[in-house]
Amino acid sequence: MSALQAVKRFRLRELGTFNPAPPKSKARLTPLPASSSRNKVPVASIENPFLPKLNPKTGRWAPPKYSLRQQAVLIKKARESGTLGLLPPGPKISATEIAVAVAQETLSPEKFKAKGAAAPWTHQIEWTGEMKEKKVLGADVGNRLYAGKKRMFKGHKWQRIAEKTEKRRALLMRSMPKRISEFKKYYKRRRPYPLKPPRTAKNAKLPF
Repeated sequence: MSALQAVKRFRLRELGTFNPAPPKSKARLTPLPASSSRNKVPVASIENPFLPKLNPKTGRWAPPKYSLRQQAVLIKKARESGTLGLLPPGPKISATEIAVAVAQETLSPEKFKAKGAAAPWTHQIEWTGEMKEKKVLGADVGNRLYAGKKRMFKGHKWQRIAEKTEKRRALLMRSMPKRISEFKKYYKRRRPYPLKPPRTAKNAKLPF
């Protein structure tokens, strides 16, 4: 299924024209104001399928019609086909992002051919439901992992002791020439002639 077909299928399903069975009264069509340039196109008021729904009788929340994975797939396909403005806002995409996408998108009529009029599934929809956008610290700079935290997570041991190791390495390198010279002198005193067999003490025990 192409990206555009996936978005089209989603819109038709929500408008109640996708299933062959008689659809339930899930969409209420209301005309736009006369001042609008699209006053002949009806606006469907539909519950946002990307948001959970509160049952007023039981006081319990029902999960959204589309899971987060399904929402992510739809958003990805909408971006590919340039139809992001046709999706409702949800946890995976905010209303601000959709508004920016609508301003940038150019929905050409060739994409949505219909007999004598615009394709019905492209009609304007008013998505009902309150969308509470969470403000994520560090999202604006692209670093959400450590934003608002006083210290880094545990990490690897080499990461935790990296600063201490660097200081010790710098200290050793500072006196490295002197230490190399002392090392060579020590072994030169012990074995002036390295090719000769080593001298053994008189009281040394034999290996047999």
